[in-house]
This record gives sequence, C-alpha cells and structure tokens, in this order.
Amino acid sequence: MTMGMSERDKMAAGEWYSCLDPEFDGIRGAARIAVHAHNTLHPGERGSMAPELRALFAEVADDVFIEAPFHCSYGINTRLGSRVYLNAGCTILDSGRVCIGADTMLGPGVHIYCAEHHKDPVLRAKGLEIALPVEIGKNVWVGGGAIILGGVTIGNGALVGAGAVVTKDVPPGATVVGNPARQIGGGA
Repeated sequence: MTMGMSERDKMAAGEWYSCLDPEFDGIRGAARIAVHAHNTLHPGERGSMAPELRALFAEVADDVFIEAPFHCSYGINTRLGSRVYLNAGCTILDSGRVCIGADTMLGPGVHIYCAEHHKDPVLRAKGLEIALPVEIGKNVWVGGGAIILGGVTIGNGALVGAGAVVTKDVPPGATVVGNPARQIGGGA
C-alpha cells in the first residue's frame, strides 16, 4: 500500500514514514512562524490566538484560547472544539491527528506526543516514525505537566492528574494519576 505514496500520505494513513522528507520541513517551518507570531503578540493584542496560528490548525472553534508560550510541530493535524483552553507551555507534537473536544482544559505544560520513533537505531536515524492519533473528549481536565502519548483516547468528562503519563485509553468520567497513569476513580 505504501508504494507510490508520499511520506505525508503515509503519515496520514498511519504507516511508517520518514519525517526527514522536505515537504515536512516546509510544514514545520510554517508552524514555527505561526507559533512565533502567537507567542510574541503583546498580551493586549492576543485575543484568543494569533491569526497565523488559527489558520494553521485543521479545525479550530472561534472561542478557543491558547496561552503563550505554545508549541506545535505541524498544526495541520490538530482540531480544537469550542471553549478549549490550553494553558501556558502546552506542546502538541501532532504528526498524528489530535482532536480536543469542547470545554476541555489543559493545564500548564501539558504535552501531547503522536510520533512513535522506530526502535531500530538505523531506521530511527533515517527518520522513520509512525503517527498515532490522540483523541480527547469533551469536558476533560488535564492537569499541569501531564504527558499524553500517541494512540490514546481520553473519554468525555475524564480527569487526568497533574504529572500523569497517559499511555492507555481513559474511560469516560474516569480519574487517572501517576506514571504510568492508572485509574483511581469514576469511569465505566
């Protein structure tokens, strides 16, 4: 299936691809410019986000608010629902699709990592990775410093404790804490 596909097509299809492809250099460059524009706006001019950053995202509701500093690797794979709030220092490495549902809040320094790098050091040096999606439901609270790894779905109304490292799906309404995150309450 990968024959004749571009590296970007392979990334979108969830197949192994090389992140060293020149097309990705251009996309990451555009993301850096948009992130810089957002992070350097005077606070009185910021509104919800810089127009360059808003234009970068795959989908973004009008009432999303992103504090500075913020970082994303591509932006083009990120979808943010209504009233999403990202506190200062959030990072979204969105080689895979990242969807954050309405009324979800991420505390300061929350990181989302979609890429899984190849375990073979020779292939890893060639930039081979696979992009795993992250789905965060509606009305989710993610505490400061939490890390969410690729391939994870966090259900509606879940709570992720500060500093948690989320490596597995979180059921709707559940509370998870720790490293690796484990359920301590709620949920199905």
